[in-house]
Amino acid sequence: MSNTKRPHQATDRRKKKYRSDGTPIWGKRYIDGPGVWVSCVKGKEKQTVGECYELFESVASELWPTTSSGLGISDLESYADEELSIEAQIANEVSAMKSPKKEPRFVNCQTNTPCVVFISCKPPVDPVKLITKFVKDVEDTGIVRSRYIYRLVPVSGSCVANLPEIQALCRTVFTPFFAQHPDKKFTYKIELRVRNHSVISRPVLIQNIAQCVPEGHTVSLENPEIFVLVEVFKSVCGISVVEDYYRLQKFNIMEIANRRNGGDLTSHRGVFLPEDPKSKEYQQPRSDSGVENIS
Repeated sequence: MSNTKRPHQATDRRKKKYRSDGTPIWGKRYIDGPGVWVSCVKGKEKQTVGECYELFESVASELWPTTSSGLGISDLESYADEELSIEAQIANEVSAMKSPKKEPRFVNCQTNTPCVVFISCKPPVDPVKLITKFVKDVEDTGIVRSRYIYRLVPVSGSCVANLPEIQALCRTVFTPFFAQHPDKKFTYKIELRVRNHSVISRPVLIQNIAQCVPEGHTVSLENPEIFVLVEVFKSVCGISVVEDYYRLQKFNIMEIANRRNGGDLTSHRGVFLPEDPKSKEYQQPRSDSGVENIS
């Protein structure tokens, strides 16, 4: 039998994949967005994941409450007057067992890097709304509800860290945000953080992202109204648009609670402020270029 491949077989692997809008997909990613980047205490990444699950579920249950399946009040009242037969009870139990399991709203994606955790968010969760609500709750109460989490950065989507994919993601993220404010012209700043990535330089990244911002919006480095958060980690890029980023201490919950509590770092029930980020226990990953990342 001949080992010669048919022409279409040889080219199948080289075919590009395309999105629904016709733009090509240039690679694969192992971290799925939308989601939340989490900076945490070194060596406590596993515990941080558990904290994130519990914390995010609590906040999400307020923003996107799940509808409980089962018997309604009218059903219970009717069954109170009429006893079910054994066959009917068994049928109900079997039906409940066969019902599809609820898909988790939050999934941990392996980063294999100290101090860095990524939690993927499934619909209907919006990471920006999720984290904004939580950090504002911390601002109001001074309660961080965490032992190991330092900083939370939401991203509305993730892509492979190359320029065509990044620009495509920018258009996907920017369009719905600016569509909500069709008559408003914002001042903005691109807040870029690069970790373990040296392929694309910071100036090139910022320039290409700025090209995707609709016309009429202007750059303000001192007092922007909105922030374009760009997280580049290894071969993955995540992007979101947020407000009040500087006022909310760049979503560093320790700093927010510290300010709210007047610098009191003591812990008590419901409140725990971890050690100083400058301590030896907390170490930010460094980029491949040797430049320390901004927290």
